[in-house]
This record gives sequence, C-alpha cells and structure tokens, in this order.
Amino acid sequence: MEVVLQEKDAADWVYRGEGGANLVLAYCGSSPAFVGKVMRVQKEKREKSHGHRRKKSERPKSPSSLTVEERLLWKDAGELISSPTKEIMEQVYVQHVISPLLGPKHVDPGIRILVSREFLESIEKNVIFQRPAWRVDAARVDMSRDSTLLMSDHSLFPLGTLKGQPFLSVEIKPKCGYLPFSRYIAERNAIKRSITRFKMHQVLKLRQHEISELSEYDPLNLFSGSKGRIQKAIKALYATPQNNFRVFLNGSLILGGLGGGTNKTNIGTEEAFENQLKCLIQAGNGMRTESFIHLVTEAVYNSGVLDRLLEAQKLDNLDIEGAIHAYYDIISQPCRVCGELGEDELPHRYASLHSIPLDESLKIVKDFLIAVTVKDCSMMISFRPRVDGELGSSYNCVYLESTKQSFDYKVHFIDLDLKPLRKMEDYYNLDKKILKCYTEEANTKDGADKALTMQPYETISL
Repeated sequence: MEVVLQEKDAADWVYRGEGGANLVLAYCGSSPAFVGKVMRVQKEKREKSHGHRRKKSERPKSPSSLTVEERLLWKDAGELISSPTKEIMEQVYVQHVISPLLGPKHVDPGIRILVSREFLESIEKNVIFQRPAWRVDAARVDMSRDSTLLMSDHSLFPLGTLKGQPFLSVEIKPKCGYLPFSRYIAERNAIKRSITRFKMHQVLKLRQHEISELSEYDPLNLFSGSKGRIQKAIKALYATPQNNFRVFLNGSLILGGLGGGTNKTNIGTEEAFENQLKCLIQAGNGMRTESFIHLVTEAVYNSGVLDRLLEAQKLDNLDIEGAIHAYYDIISQPCRVCGELGEDELPHRYASLHSIPLDESLKIVKDFLIAVTVKDCSMMISFRPRVDGELGSSYNCVYLESTKQSFDYKVHFIDLDLKPLRKMEDYYNLDKKILKCYTEEANTKDGADKALTMQPYETISL
C-alpha cells in the first residue's frame, strides 16, 4: 500500500528555501525512506485563495496538466502530454526533456509521494515564519495537491564508509550565460547585445526593492571557460549572494539566504564563514575563504557541465522578441506585439514569422520554454575531502593546491520546472520592463554610473 504523508509527519520536514513556484523542505526525521531527501511543495498565488473557499473535505481531482496548445507543443515528449497531474508532468519533463540535454548523471527527476491536505496545512503553518515576508504575501502552499516531488538532497554527500566526515555544498544560480544574437531584437533594444540580462535585471530589482544593492556577478565570466574569469564570478557571488549563491556545511546553510536575496557579505559574515570552514579546509586563519573560492572554481572549470547548460540555453535563438510572434500563431490570436509596432518595423522584421508552418512556430516556442527552464535553474556542487589512501571512488576529484587536499565532488542541476505556455506574454512584458528601467537609469547622471559601469560598492579582499 502506497504511503500517504499525514499531519503528524509534517514536523519531520523543515524549511530549506523556495522559488517562485515551490517550497523546498528537507527531511529531519529518522525514517530510512526519507533520510537524505528534500520535498518540493507547490505554491499558489494568494489571489487564488480569495472569494469562494473550498470546504476542507472538498479536494478536487487535479485537472489535465496541459492545455490543448501545450499538448501540440509537447507532442513529441512521450508521457508528458498524458500526465494527469502537474507533479507527474514535472517529473516526466525533467526525465524525458531536460535530462538528455544536461546529462542524466547531473539531473534527478525525483519520485512522486502522496500527501494529505492536513499534511499540507501543517506545512504551511510550520514554515510561515521562516519564509521571507514578500514570499508569504505572494503565495501559499497549494492545498489542492495530493502529491509532491521527493528528491535526493544534493546539498548532502553520501557518506558511506566516510560517515562522520564533513561535506560542503555550493548552490549557484548561473542565469543566462550568453548575449542574445537574434535578428528580431528591435534596434531600440540593441543594448541587449552588449549588456547581460542579469545586469539589466539587477537595476529593476533594485528599483523594486527586491535587492538592496547591485551585484557585480557577470554570468559571462562563469560560462567563459577561463579559470581566471570563473574565479572572478565566484568571488562576486560570494560578495553579494542575493538568491544566486548559497553554501551548506553538512546540510546546514552557512552563507546566503533561504527564500530570497541577502545583503552584501560583510566583515562579520566573512569571519563566521571563515570559522565554519575550519573543519573542512586545512588552511590558516584568513586563508580558508580564499581556498574555498579556488575549490569551487576548480570544480566548475574541470566538470565542464556549464558547456551543456549553455548549449541548452541557446535553444532560445530568437529571443523573446522573436518567439512571442510564434506564440500568438500557436494560440490563434492576432499578434498584440505587431499591433503595437509601427508599420515601418513590421514588414521587414516580423512578418516572416507569421507565415511559417505551425510546426515551426511550435518548435520556436518549445525551444524557448526549455531555454527559460535552464536559464533559471540552479547548480549544486557538493564536496568531501578524500581520505589518504582511498581507492575506487566513483566521484570526480579536484585537487586544491593551496592546502594540498583532494576533494571528491559531484554536480547536479535542480529547479528544472516546466514553464507554462501562458507565461509567454509575461516574459515579453518583463523584458520590456527590464529594458525600460535600465534605459531610464542609464540616462540619468547618477543612474548612468550605476547601471553602465556597475562599480563595486565595497571590495571584499580574499
């Protein structure tokens, strides 16, 4: 008989973090079936809970996961179009669409676990005070779900015979690693070809108070294949983690935030982090953080996993400014974007997109949505010191020259959500908002320095 988690089981699941669509909970109980696991619990926007409320006993069956248009979009994805629930659909999407792109060794599709409504209600109550206030205001646990996704906790390292040895995990959200090259980018938006989306989005987030300061992180450095530039990227992420960088020691968070952005790493945070690394990195005081930066750099450089991630991201070869036109043809509606354009722009740039066969439009939008998934995913790199004389490890190994230590490491991609077709207009509108905000800031005297040069507010010496 399949296990269904009940209200009493909720106490064994603790808040680990969250994104826009899911809460992530880590297991802290003693059941062998769940030790070393995390659970992804779907959220719903607060607006959905207004008006008529379902009675506690009313738990509707989950509707079909995909719209008619989405079934056309994913018709070649096997079981995905017949998935009866969103949980199953997400699992199939990761297994059959994303895993072949990023490599099955680095992707965990998870398994479905049944849960009661009382379990979800208890989870909502237990974690609400740990969640960032703005996340709480935006969404709550979706009580209509009857299952969640159970996955391996990739912030942990299977200990095996090394039980008791320390292990370290670093979670990085790389973001888009290339500058768009689409010929459908309007001339007024040409800045997209020279400034990364991440840097431009930072300006909007600062204006909307989602962050307190601009990050100096440049995704192009991380994806460069140059060890020096990768190290520069890791230093910038360490200096301003926001929600792009988190570090776990033995499964517990020691740097970064749980559910959103964090402030710039200050002297107090540096000292605490340096001290936490004592059990893992054999370096003198003041040198452990620098060795940590080198360790992460070596793993990113040697693993080569970002090459596959970048290749998948580049499935978006038309940019949203091109893909949005294909979207309107798929949903058989007049193109609102063309309706907003001047007649001089339409014929020579976008009209051809509305004359291609439906199958081509479907491929454009499908590839764009896959690219959105991998542009927004996270990468988890986990390390453990290799014991002298140990042979036959199944993991990759990296050598830290500064401390003469060898570390086993593994890399996994997480947060690989399928993006719904209806979000296409949201992506287009967000793109316009980012560009408008960045341009406005760049056109002011103070904003120009801030937006164009991204000069550091404070330099952290490593």
